Amino acid sequence: MKKSSYLFVALLTIAIIGLGVAFNTSMPIVPTKTVKTNKLTKNSKPKKDYVVNTTWNLPKALKEVSGIAWLSPATFACIQDEDGSIYVYDITSKSIIKRIDFAGPGDYEGIAIVNKDAYIMRSDGILFEVTDFQSQDKKVTTFSTGFSIKHNMETLTYNNNTNRLITAPKDEGLKDKNFKSLYEIDLETKIRGVQPFLKIDMNAEAFNTFRKKKAEKTFNPSDAAIHPETKDIYILEGKHPKLVIFTPEGDIKKVIRLNKDEFPQPEGITFSEDGLLYISNEAHKGPATLLEVTIK
Repeated sequence: MKKSSYLFVALLTIAIIGLGVAFNTSMPIVPTKTVKTNKLTKNSKPKKDYVVNTTWNLPKALKEVSGIAWLSPATFACIQDEDGSIYVYDITSKSIIKRIDFAGPGDYEGIAIVNKDAYIMRSDGILFEVTDFQSQDKKVTTFSTGFSIKHNMETLTYNNNTNRLITAPKDEGLKDKNFKSLYEIDLETKIRGVQPFLKIDMNAEAFNTFRKKKAEKTFNPSDAAIHPETKDIYILEGKHPKLVIFTPEGDIKKVIRLNKDEFPQPEGITFSEDGLLYISNEAHKGPATLLEVTIK
């Protein structure tokens, strides 16, 4: 056979094989790129919406720190959930510089400072007023808020717009289990308002990622603070660490999941007068901590 004939047969064979490959639908198709999704799931690790600027390790006396209130650029009033004492902690010396006893042992959870007076919430709903709390002439008075131990009260903050305290049940609400509500306490009468200051819908879309079978377990407030400039309401949860920010009108602005390595059990929150945010953690596999945080 001539060389030209061999060349013709070879080219024809290659063409036939190529057509067979092209029409063989059983061959796998290899994708050229992978499409990623940013959908947030319960086990995913979302991009952090905050920055921890500074961390202070608290002394052993504050291992159960449950509430904090800003006093000055260097000092904070702290309580812990075992002793009826206010501890003044100095971040410059990194030490407790004063201890003020106001009651016996108990489960004390929230603290708010109004001028020279301190207010402390016990988990059974009893409110302690300590007037002129840093002086030798302090006076302690207790009031009932209408809440009980089943509500597990932890939240307490001061609203300087209305000159009232704000509190909220952690576990069970007063009425509808589909809502957790914030209530105001008049500082003149020490009487809790009947109508909520703010209602938090446990079925809100913002809570989809965190929703539990029992609605009341979706969000368990452990403390709150009001931003001094924007008046946004920051509500903290320690059980499943998160921070929920509300507008002054009560709309959910942002839900921030907190990293458990940085916030193993966040129980206290407060603002400085110029808007610096501080959050405290009870001791967990290490000392209790106080963190200065910036929200992005």
